[in-house]
Amino acid sequence: MSVEAVLTRIQEIRTGLDPQAAPAPATSPVTAAPVTFAGQLGTATATLSSPATSALATPALAGVQGGTAGQRMVALAQAEVGQAEQPPGSNDSPRIAEYRSSTAGSGIGPWCAYFTSWLGRQSGAPLGESGQGFGSVGALAAWAQRTGRGIPASAGPPQPGDLVVWGSQHVGIVESVGADGSVHTIEGNSSDAVTRRSYGPDAGGATAYVRV
Repeated sequence: MSVEAVLTRIQEIRTGLDPQAAPAPATSPVTAAPVTFAGQLGTATATLSSPATSALATPALAGVQGGTAGQRMVALAQAEVGQAEQPPGSNDSPRIAEYRSSTAGSGIGPWCAYFTSWLGRQSGAPLGESGQGFGSVGALAAWAQRTGRGIPASAGPPQPGDLVVWGSQHVGIVESVGADGSVHTIEGNSSDAVTRRSYGPDAGGATAYVRV
């Protein structure tokens, strides 16, 4: 009697003694695992590539996905503090080039408006009528006035997440406002880096705020 026949006979005897022992149709463990893995991979890829979640995928935004655009912008700005020009005075670095890419047609140059444009785009609230971002503070301030987002600095204290504008020269974002009215900001291109600054209630002579 062949080995196969012996094994078949043993199985018949076992089934006769205990019908519950009849095995279910065999599934190859070698083929089952890849199928399961492929399903998981497909789900993960769909999640990662979803436009609805990709803008919020950075660790800086993990705790504020349900917050306002201003809160998301502040969280992003906090994660960028310390990013600096390479070399100093060049208005450039690999990271600053990323900020610049959030504006339409801008070249290497003063980059505080590039930085705020990048914050807006990454937070899901791009600046500009077409989300084009701004290469200059003057253009950003003019857009804010046209669209009702501009608030005169004399109107009262800003809110965290507001952009703070100094004429046509400089722009940053309000990180927090102290109980005494002091204004704490994060600014791109401040001492050649993304830098935290603190001012009195007049925000260092700010001319306007922009509520994104």
